Amino acid sequence: MSIVQTDVPMTYGLCHETIAKIAEAYPVCGSRSIGTTAYGREIEAMSIGSGGRTVLFTAAHHANEWITATVLLKFAEELSRAILEKGSVYGIPANLFEENCQIFLVPMVDPDGVDLVTGGTPQGSVQWEKARNLAGNYPAISFPNGWKANLLGIDLNLQYPAGWLQAREIKFSQGYTRPGPRDYVGKAPLTQRESRALADFTRYLDPALILAYHTQGEQIYWKYDDIDVPGALALGQEFARLSGYALAETPYVSGFAGYKDWFIKTWRRPGFTIEAGLGENPLPLNQFDSIYAKNLGILTTAALGLPE
Repeated sequence: MSIVQTDVPMTYGLCHETIAKIAEAYPVCGSRSIGTTAYGREIEAMSIGSGGRTVLFTAAHHANEWITATVLLKFAEELSRAILEKGSVYGIPANLFEENCQIFLVPMVDPDGVDLVTGGTPQGSVQWEKARNLAGNYPAISFPNGWKANLLGIDLNLQYPAGWLQAREIKFSQGYTRPGPRDYVGKAPLTQRESRALADFTRYLDPALILAYHTQGEQIYWKYDDIDVPGALALGQEFARLSGYALAETPYVSGFAGYKDWFIKTWRRPGFTIEAGLGENPLPLNQFDSIYAKNLGILTTAALGLPE
């Protein structure tokens, strides 16, 4: 019986409970806290394998993109079970992952925001009312379904020191000049607990590759600012082939201050934003099976790398 529930919204509480259950059921999977939010929720990381290739997969950077957290949790469970049972994942013997990789996963970068969208934060509570007051600055954005930011109204994927001033100029020109549901860059890079925690964890791991999961559009973004990263194009092309997603150039208005941008700028290693699914966020759960099936090849290939 599967531990990960794929038919209900992934609240912070359910994510926390699921990580604990996977770690208990499968000793090959470890877990740790890498930080806490302004409202005290843990930002948690999982780890599988003991090999020499370190990779970091992240999801739910944005509140109403919470379905991506479920994707990483299901992958962690499926891989852990396959290692224990000497099975395979995506046709690949699971022992190859354990022996060759250290796979780290941060399923929910924005637990405060996710709880607002998924109902983990009760309507009328202090946190809910504070968010609703911030949402009042942008009445055209639906509340709470249009909420992408953390509960302080900062967009966590506009918080990284890679073209942050360009991102600020672009978003301010679009009217996002103060805290709210989306697209406010904050007062400076890495001012938010969540973005700092992920940046610190990334520096600590020094990974060979990162994935940043978002929704939606079925596109893969692989570049930042014309930096030529060895191997990135070939990996992106393989991800596109396996998933059916389009390998795309990041639109200029979205091309700065993201986690993937910062990783590429800092490490000159492959980093990818994966825009999973199609439609309007938050995507419905009836898309989950399709999203997972299309992304399993990306996850396994990102973990092992391309054959040399």
